[in-house]
Amino acid sequence: MAALDVTIETDDELLVEDRGAGVRWLTLHRPAARNALSLRLLAALGEALDDAGTDHEVRVLVIRGAGPAFCAGHDLREIRARREDDDGGTAFFTTLMAACAEVMQAIVHHRVPVIASVHGVATAAGAQLVASCDLAVSADVARFATPGVDIGLFCSTPMVALSRNVHPKQAMAMLLTGEMIDAAHAERIGLINRSVPEEALDAEVTALAERIAGKSSFTLELGKEAFYRQRELPLGDAYRYASEVMVTNLLAKDADEGIGAFLDKRTPQWRDR
Repeated sequence: MAALDVTIETDDELLVEDRGAGVRWLTLHRPAARNALSLRLLAALGEALDDAGTDHEVRVLVIRGAGPAFCAGHDLREIRARREDDDGGTAFFTTLMAACAEVMQAIVHHRVPVIASVHGVATAAGAQLVASCDLAVSADVARFATPGVDIGLFCSTPMVALSRNVHPKQAMAMLLTGEMIDAAHAERIGLINRSVPEEALDAEVTALAERIAGKSSFTLELGKEAFYRQRELPLGDAYRYASEVMVTNLLAKDADEGIGAFLDKRTPQWRDR
């Protein structure tokens, strides 16, 4: 697998870096704006996700933020400015929410696992971004909130991802109070997988990403899709669907190789099919 180790600036608001071993890092790069999700940044992130989806050297994606914050949600200055539009901002707000929803779903439906690496605050749509990723690791100093209610704007779209990842009462507490929670609390309620000392975050995420990247990409893609699809089905339908997926998986070259390697006590050589 090629190791590029080169930073490519695809947009001044998004940095894309291939670190080798099949791991691509996407860095939200609006540090002065606490990486707020402007329409332009959402477009750049969407394009980067699409590009990674077609590059089969990429086996894991990591999303992180530059500067002191992970992501402070939508860009309120951009939103306020568009209220001066002839329609009061209706067309722009509709486009913005659609773009955000598309990016969040692109993460969920992406062919590779996506990890959020959270070093600072993740609020509103930033918390939504964390919840949308398949896995999330944070620094122990990170903080999370859905504080829209404090400015008269209920975090309805962040609610979609949040309510699918944490207990309903915990999600409602965040949405109704807008209070900031710490990393330990976020871990307890399932918003993140774990928190680590701030200085260890990069190494922890890198180790996790590389461990996952060492698996069969065919198996990971099949499993990720099945995980989200079965979750929306009634129990009986979920078992029928998952059984069909298992049969497909059992017939795959990599399952044959993996089982053989386990029984022969050797390292599997994945063919990614």
